Amino acid sequence: MDPLKELFRDVATQSYAEVRAMLKEYGDTKIDEVKLSQAYGGMRGIKSMIWETSNLDPQEGIRFRGYTIPELQEKLPKGDGKEPLPEGLFWLMLTGKLPNETNVRWLTQEWHNRSGLPKQTRKVLDAMPASTHPMALFSMGITSMSEDSVFAKRYAAGMRKSEYWDAYYEDAMTLIARLPHLAAYIYRKVFKKNKHIEPDTSLDWASNFAHMLGFDDPDFFNLMRLYLTIHADHEGGNASAHTVHLVGSTLSSPYLALASGMNALAGPLHGRANQEVIEWIFNLVGYLGTDRPDKEQIRTFVQKTIDSGRVIPGYGHAVLRRPDPRFIAQMEFAKKYIKDDPIVHIVWKLYEVVPDVLKSLGKVKNPWPNVDAHSGAILVHYGLKEYAFYTVLFGVSRALGVLAAGAWSRALGMPLERPKSLTTEQVKRDILKIT
Repeated sequence: MDPLKELFRDVATQSYAEVRAMLKEYGDTKIDEVKLSQAYGGMRGIKSMIWETSNLDPQEGIRFRGYTIPELQEKLPKGDGKEPLPEGLFWLMLTGKLPNETNVRWLTQEWHNRSGLPKQTRKVLDAMPASTHPMALFSMGITSMSEDSVFAKRYAAGMRKSEYWDAYYEDAMTLIARLPHLAAYIYRKVFKKNKHIEPDTSLDWASNFAHMLGFDDPDFFNLMRLYLTIHADHEGGNASAHTVHLVGSTLSSPYLALASGMNALAGPLHGRANQEVIEWIFNLVGYLGTDRPDKEQIRTFVQKTIDSGRVIPGYGHAVLRRPDPRFIAQMEFAKKYIKDDPIVHIVWKLYEVVPDVLKSLGKVKNPWPNVDAHSGAILVHYGLKEYAFYTVLFGVSRALGVLAAGAWSRALGMPLERPKSLTTEQVKRDILKIT
């Protein structure tokens, strides 16, 4: 028996009926108006999709099924650790209901049962040079597993539309189970001369991932539990989530949809920001000649960066207008577990300096740190210093949210996504009446 699938089926069936009734009565209700600047500006802020698993509030930050990060830290099961288990968050995102210890232990074991990497995936990765970027290998690895897609096989056999969610669920569960193994295989291939580490099935999902990477410090286990929880979802409009949603709407398999989303995550304007932050901090250290600068020295380097026409990496956000709760969660983790680390202290001093500098410019909507401003410093502290791998960590976590949301898209019968586009000539002629 699969208790998670049964619970998801029950809540999704009820939600499907509610949504259909709502659309029948209120389907013509206007929910937004689009400005020309939004059409030319990356569709920023246009309300145009449904994403059940999380919502981003400009003031409160991310809420997973209505729960803030501090609430999740309090309410989600922790297993043998001090931080919430990602298994619990996946259960919550999929069903809308908080799990108990029994639920998450079942899910941990279920993921262990599904977790082996296929032979073809190992062959694909082994055939690539070690100089290949980890995110490229991650995308290739996910794509190589698509041969195992339950969704693709059942669709080819004539699956009913009402069964799409079931097949998607099966693929999502297997993908999530395998991703830590895939990511660890890539890490050990690229950075550790192919010296791979066998899984430890006595550990939870995040801790086993840390173990396969080569980190067995209990504090690092707790970091991975927290990291993989707080990075798991960020509503549906961000580039990687939206890509998974878009590709999934074509009824491509979850494997191909997730690989597409990871290609989006690899971009410098999205998931690679965490790498750019830590590189910038070490540039700061090199420029100032000390890893224990005072705030005035930091202010000098921040201003130098701005004067050169660059942004301060890790600061600002498309939606948030307050410090990112994910940054705060990591800062509190560091204060609890890390006694005295100079790079971590630089992150904290930046938090005291950068917002005031950005505010003085008079044109920055959000001068506060986002999630990427802190993660690299903590990873470096524990010895994970290979910056190019950081976005893969992000991708393993983000898969939890986008695959849970994908199951909901299939359960609710979401159609092919197909917005209408305009040419600039049409804008001038038909909208602005410019001749």
